[in-house]
Amino acid sequence: MSDCIFCKIARGEIPCAKVYEDDKVLAFDDIHPMAPVHVVIIPKNHISTLMDVAADKDDIINHLTAAAQKVAKIKGVDASGFRVAINCNAEGGQVVFHLHVHVLGGRKLQDELG
Repeated sequence: MSDCIFCKIARGEIPCAKVYEDDKVLAFDDIHPMAPVHVVIIPKNHISTLMDVAADKDDIINHLTAAAQKVAKIKGVDASGFRVAINCNAEGGQVVFHLHVHVLGGRKLQDELG
């Protein structure tokens, strides 16, 4: 999708503070961090939301999970703990409609879920 900000970042048209990259995903520091560690991981191919991941293409979820583990190690929060979140659609808090995973850590996170 040509006007998607995350697609532009994945193509290198918009700079980012890269944390991790491989052939399928790109991870970069969030520009509005909600914790000392706040990394966004995106698939390089455009997928709008979690609901748009085709059942026969679910390997991207496995790949995003593996990337989150690598990011946690790179950022040094793998042992102390971190949160992984995927927001889906507007009421779920999704702002950029390109599937992405948030990795948050670096402090004790509050339990917003009750």
